[in-house]
Amino acid sequence: MTQNQRLGADEKAAEDELSGVWDVVVVGAGPAGTSAAYAAASAGAARVLLLEKATLPRYKTCGGGIIGPSRDSLPPGFQLPLRDRVHAITFTLGGRWTRTRRSERMLFGLINREEFDFQLAQCAEKAGAVLATGVSVSSVEQPDEATAGLAQIKLQDGRTVQARAVVGADGSAGRTGAHVGVEFDQVDLGLEAEIPVPPTVAEAWRGRVLLDWGPLPGSYGWVFPKGDSLTVGVIAARGRGAETRAYLRDFIAQLGLSGFAPSIESGHLTRCRSDESPLSRGRVLVAGDAAGLLEPWTREGISYALRSGRMAGTAAARIAQAEDNESVERRALDYAAAVHAELGAEMRVGRRMLAAFERRPGTFHAAVLTFRPAWRAFARVTQGHTTFARLTREYGVARRTIDYLTRP
Repeated sequence: MTQNQRLGADEKAAEDELSGVWDVVVVGAGPAGTSAAYAAASAGAARVLLLEKATLPRYKTCGGGIIGPSRDSLPPGFQLPLRDRVHAITFTLGGRWTRTRRSERMLFGLINREEFDFQLAQCAEKAGAVLATGVSVSSVEQPDEATAGLAQIKLQDGRTVQARAVVGADGSAGRTGAHVGVEFDQVDLGLEAEIPVPPTVAEAWRGRVLLDWGPLPGSYGWVFPKGDSLTVGVIAARGRGAETRAYLRDFIAQLGLSGFAPSIESGHLTRCRSDESPLSRGRVLVAGDAAGLLEPWTREGISYALRSGRMAGTAAARIAQAEDNESVERRALDYAAAVHAELGAEMRVGRRMLAAFERRPGTFHAAVLTFRPAWRAFARVTQGHTTFARLTREYGVARRTIDYLTRP
């Protein structure tokens, strides 16, 4: 019997399991939380608790693209539950001007989040973390913040969990981000449909995704094949819900998929942090979506979740060992510095890419289809060989191109 099953089997046993002081408590068992729990346990934290409000495995609205940085941030020996391997991308502009680019090497992989997250949670358990599901957090408190006292995680069933360090990975609308004071300066609405298709349709999409530069500023749509189903979605800035829904409906119709009934239709908000938004408060760190960490142009979040979760878990293990408030603060600042160095630079370039894309989506479309270096750069980023930030830093032509595209 796994720890997860044991905690769900008997309420009194679960209460006993959650008692005492934990070195690190992680809130949320998505990619950020599971990575944090794994990292904290691997870094030597003796008691690591991973809290998740749902029962695993559970569905998550997500395209499920695993790019190079995501693959490189997985635990050693992790076997990706790939549903497909992408070697080709079809680009369209508002459903027209279709062109497919191909690569001999895999560009990225496709997964279903319920399988992926569940495997990551199992890795955290094997490293020594205790997983408790069906547990909802109502608030996070630090009554003795000034003296580096224990953090108190209040649960909706009335119980309290005590921790020397907390990693918040409960999403952008979660309790931990609100406690830390995370601020967002970009909010987008993503809509998605999981569409089961017959074998002939599935085969036509195998190994190939579609990206459509959409009709709304900064919007785009995607088709990700996953065996016997297609994940079809669109994303655009929040505040134009009716138009975003119309985009998805028209997109599905243009693809000839209207005749297939979706098995799941869902939506979610993605939120990007402001540059000055905090990443910690006392003994509480935030990672992944809870910290507003994702790529602003593509809104890709899995790689940011895995990387920030790993950094947060390692930092939390060190905070758990801190003996005074000064040490807690210094180790939290080390975490923030690491996030800014690795992810902050990428997000800043991503914001500029989004601004350029909002103004001139046609130029982006033409560049990736007719300018071979642009396609090679796009492919190398997805494969994990480089980043947009590194490209703009190392190649003046890339930096000048973005400057030109963002001019009024």
